[in-house]
Amino acid sequence: MRFVIRRLALFAVALFGISLVVFVALRILPGDVASIMAGLNSPPERVAALREQLGLNRSLPAQYADWVSALCHGDFGTSVLTGRSVGAQVGARAQVTFPLITLGLLIAMALGIPLGCAAALARKPAVRAAFHVVAIIGGSVPALWGGLLMILLFSRGSGLIAVFPSQGFPQAGWSDPGAAMMSLILPACTVGIIVGAGLMRYTRAALAQTAQSDAVAMAMACGMTRTQAILRVGLRLATAQLVSVIGLTFAEMITGVMVIENLFALPGIGAGLITDVGNRDLIAVQSELFMLAAFFLAIGLIVDLLHRVLDPRLQSAGDNAEVNA
Repeated sequence: MRFVIRRLALFAVALFGISLVVFVALRILPGDVASIMAGLNSPPERVAALREQLGLNRSLPAQYADWVSALCHGDFGTSVLTGRSVGAQVGARAQVTFPLITLGLLIAMALGIPLGCAAALARKPAVRAAFHVVAIIGGSVPALWGGLLMILLFSRGSGLIAVFPSQGFPQAGWSDPGAAMMSLILPACTVGIIVGAGLMRYTRAALAQTAQSDAVAMAMACGMTRTQAILRVGLRLATAQLVSVIGLTFAEMITGVMVIENLFALPGIGAGLITDVGNRDLIAVQSELFMLAAFFLAIGLIVDLLHRVLDPRLQSAGDNAEVNA
């Protein structure tokens, strides 16, 4: 419980620091925020009205206090361009981004973990070198090039095997789950192959490390084969490390799929953030950046807690530290 309380306290402090960084970063941009949002050729009356509407004529501490107070009440502000709540906009975009990264991560795990296990179990140098080359090639493929290759191979209209749509997301959204899922297959496969190459390397390295442990040696002494000992004992020991990698990868993929969302014309969080920046909707960008940062911190907190649950050695080490203190 003390560990959880400490982590929650650090999480709150980190959120406060992130809010300060985001707020200050948008205020130190060259020029006035209202002038940037209104446009270079806007009349002074329009800039003054916008400054008053957004409260930019108040002191910076007062602006920050108002913004944080609104965040604490679940109010992320209103987009100047669309007039919609920023929270509602992000929620609508999340219905595209989160299924995309979840499906992509599932594909990455289905590819990366078995191939990583096979690479760790391989004994012949030629086979190990082949797995190493596959991991390097998969991880080196640019997302834009990989997405274009998927379109040329499997998209309707221009692909060699016309199976999946290559652009857009259904207007009905997930009310039509079949069409929605079909529109995410190609981008998810693009993301999954690239991320899967990284998971393959992590899995191979983790199993190579645990294969040298006393636990695996003891399992082999008890009658297990090398393959059985690595898969049953070594993989279990490496689970905590893999959970950490997968959790942080999931968080990074939210902004990592920006290129993919733009390539496949998906109205996701990354593409929406780029659009808002391009349209100079800086008030919306401010809250969107804070929400993304808060999500990264929340995933880190969850991974930290899971890591401690899955690895009893961390619990015993923490208990010993508290006793010594």
